[in-house]
Amino acid sequence: MTDTDPHLAPPVRPAGPTAQRPLPAGAATITGGFWGERLETNRTHALLGGYDRLEEAGMLRNLHIAAGTVDGEVTPLIFADSDVYKWLEAVAYEIGRTGDEQLLALQRRVTAWIAAAQSEDGYLNTVHDQRLGTDRRWSNLTDNHELYCAGHLIQAAIAQHRCTGDTGLLEVATRFADLIATTFGPEGRDGTPGHPEIEMALVELFRETGERRYLATAEFFLDRRGHGVLHAERGVNPTYYSDRVPVRETTSVEGHAVRAVYLAAGATDRAIETEDAGHLAQQEALFEDMMRTKAFVSGGLGSRWEGESFGAPYELPTDRGYAETCAAIAAVQWAWRLLLATGRPRYAEAIEHLLYNAVLPGVSLDGTAYFYVNPLQVRSGAVVGDPRDPAGGRQGWFDCACCPPNVMRTLASLAQYVATAEEQGLSLHQYAQGSYRCGDPGSGGELAVDVVTDYPADGRIEVTVTAAPSAPASLTLRVPSWASGYVLDAPGHLERADDTAGAVQLRGTFAPGDRIVLELPMTARFVVGHPRNDAVAGSVALFRGPLLFALEQQDQAPGTDIEQLAVLPDQPVRLAPTPTTLSALPSGALPALSLSARHLHPGSAEPYPAWGTAPQVGEQADVLAIPYFAWANRATGPMRVWIPALPATT
Repeated sequence: MTDTDPHLAPPVRPAGPTAQRPLPAGAATITGGFWGERLETNRTHALLGGYDRLEEAGMLRNLHIAAGTVDGEVTPLIFADSDVYKWLEAVAYEIGRTGDEQLLALQRRVTAWIAAAQSEDGYLNTVHDQRLGTDRRWSNLTDNHELYCAGHLIQAAIAQHRCTGDTGLLEVATRFADLIATTFGPEGRDGTPGHPEIEMALVELFRETGERRYLATAEFFLDRRGHGVLHAERGVNPTYYSDRVPVRETTSVEGHAVRAVYLAAGATDRAIETEDAGHLAQQEALFEDMMRTKAFVSGGLGSRWEGESFGAPYELPTDRGYAETCAAIAAVQWAWRLLLATGRPRYAEAIEHLLYNAVLPGVSLDGTAYFYVNPLQVRSGAVVGDPRDPAGGRQGWFDCACCPPNVMRTLASLAQYVATAEEQGLSLHQYAQGSYRCGDPGSGGELAVDVVTDYPADGRIEVTVTAAPSAPASLTLRVPSWASGYVLDAPGHLERADDTAGAVQLRGTFAPGDRIVLELPMTARFVVGHPRNDAVAGSVALFRGPLLFALEQQDQAPGTDIEQLAVLPDQPVRLAPTPTTLSALPSGALPALSLSARHLHPGSAEPYPAWGTAPQVGEQADVLAIPYFAWANRATGPMRVWIPALPATT
């Protein structure tokens, strides 16, 4: 059965009670503006190019080898199948968004190859069986990524079924999930995956099919963590695998950042479906602790190259910070589940912050090159010893290519993260130009709006009601925490409810043509780090609206060295013309800022002069800052986000 009419479906569709509900398939459409351009670039460059990259890297050939139609050696990367599945998931969302016929043909082609590669008993992992042999299945859950790849297969299958109606991949995924549910559990094998991901996939498969044993298997994997299972299997460091503490007792994320946050998203899914308020509250506290003590100013996660891992609280180095793109995407997924569960606007604000400042930096403006690692500083003279090192510039692909297709699926599904349905109306969480609706149009209960905005370049958001129910309803607009002094203009027949933290709600009987305008102040602002974050002591970072800004050396006047500047935070920050070299690129209409700084010169020739020997403050300079997500789109050179600050009296 196939339905190729475009209808973008939600990635997460809880069966349990939640404060907010995702919009139905086809009810959210981004039509233009900043995000519209990013999504079109994702379709025309990233997704179509992604097929070629998967083919060049051997991931697609692995399927033919496993099916027995081609002879040869598979790639040695044990997790290679997951890159194909993430790309397929992105393709499904894009077909749902646009009905792209070329992508639909590729989807069906690759799905058929996957089905041919599946074993008779339902097992599917092309690299594992070909390199290690079928007798080694499930022999090393810590390292071999069998369950991780299965999770991405399941998520791709659900996206394909929801967005296109195709059932081929869902049949493959449920056969594999049935094998997993039969193999593991209290009556079967003990174990839990070294790389979490399957937990949230199995919960979503339960939501899609109603089969409760998928939920039970997800719970089993969650509850076996922190009890020495992985440690007993391989003698590993349990902290790296988020296996040191049971999931329900965790108070701080630790170890490999992507694994830890995927695990938390799965735990939150479980809390929703089991209606476990205590477990949900624990996950909320865990998220709060992460964003308060272990997130970079960009929202990026993972402070150490070693183990791609979280460090201690406030261990957030600027130039050696890891901040893997996948970790930011995982945090978006976790925050989205918490938003649905609780309705609290702070999770929507976290999603906005992560999308602009931690996810988007991971892909070039033209959608063809990527960063795996997203530090907040690149020094001059840096020697590149690893393809992941941003000092070497963006890469078209990676041997471990987890990040590129992860970005693709996030962008392709983005419209479903913009708005939700609440008990009596619609909530707008992100400001993307488009159309959003909830309610039943057949019974006259639909509330639909069009949004027009140049956000984030401009703070004006115009919302026009295009369909309204006859009964009273509500429309809730998120107000960012930085937007003090915002202005809301709405028709007089709508009642403005008391503002809650982070949102304003309008109630009443809406009518088509009603126009609401939200004006968010876009004054530039400086922020400082926590006193325990010694890596940024005495420095400031610059924001305008939701965007974090950075200095790139190439934008400065001759003789201005961004590595020897101190900013003057008391001086006005002005909008500046976008650099010509940047405005020529896609998404070129980007805000740029001009700010005042002074040159710093060493007060002594000694590398470590005596205490009290202050640097000499030299001539004033005007420096140009661009959005952090747009750096390294021309040439790669020195860049910094945190800038030393001079006191106002200097």
